[in-house]
Amino acid sequence: MARLACLSVSGDSTTQPRRSRLRRGILVCLRVAALSYVGLLVLLYFLQSRLVYWPDRRIEATPRKVGLAYQDVTFTSEDGVKLSGWHVPAPNHRGTVLFCHGNGGNISHRLESIEVFHRLGLSVFIFDYRGYGQSEGSPSEEGTFRDAEAAWQYVVGPLGDSPDDVVVFGRSLGGAVAAHLARSRTARALIVESAFTSVPDFAAEKFWFLPARWMSRFSYATVEYVRDVRCPVLVVHSRDDELIPFHHGQTVFEAASQPKEFLEINGTHNEGFVTSGERYRRGIDAFVTQHLSAGTQPSTRGQ
Repeated sequence: MARLACLSVSGDSTTQPRRSRLRRGILVCLRVAALSYVGLLVLLYFLQSRLVYWPDRRIEATPRKVGLAYQDVTFTSEDGVKLSGWHVPAPNHRGTVLFCHGNGGNISHRLESIEVFHRLGLSVFIFDYRGYGQSEGSPSEEGTFRDAEAAWQYVVGPLGDSPDDVVVFGRSLGGAVAAHLARSRTARALIVESAFTSVPDFAAEKFWFLPARWMSRFSYATVEYVRDVRCPVLVVHSRDDELIPFHHGQTVFEAASQPKEFLEINGTHNEGFVTSGERYRRGIDAFVTQHLSAGTQPSTRGQ
């Protein structure tokens, strides 16, 4: 009996330290995980601009590559930043598209879109945000809004277009920039393509494991801006969009005032307008034809 008792005591003495070491190991792992998580939050908070903006300084091609004549344009934003753009006139001009591109690359990566509008008899004024292409400075949310405003002033100023002949177009992040501009300017129409409702909404969906909505330093609230737009609105989105879910486009459309239209296309985020081909072109053409005619008058808000 004494021997059994000794064996029992001996077993307890080895099990306890083992459990204690296991608990300490678990606590260490939890501390490391917590510190890593906090570190990730801090890193993401301060590096958000690198996640939002993907500028490319190199101009890879010009409209001449696709057989289009164009003019290099330099203009200046309200806060003194020199910006770069192209004016691509259409021989059978019936209006001008003021093109606000997405968050990646620069204007030289939008030749296919310029071609589409050109074939529809629409001149194009496309510009690079600060920090993109040959534009000076570094990108920021307020900066992109100022750049779009400067582009507008150039189109209705030196280019001589009437606001009644200008269609403001924005794709992806550019959709938010375009909607922000159109809510305070008397454009003939607004086209918002493949846009998110807002950066916090988008981030909360994509990074569900992070307090992304609380951490977001950017707004780009397309859904809020479009509520204040008083010109006709066309929302374009693909159900196949792998980056910005289809319901974002639906929500933006629901927020817009009449007259408004929704064009559903197919294909990925960056290739939908190409994949959809004739469906996309017909949809844009029908909308532009209707609202560049004399039948629909825009609001009389300040130029």
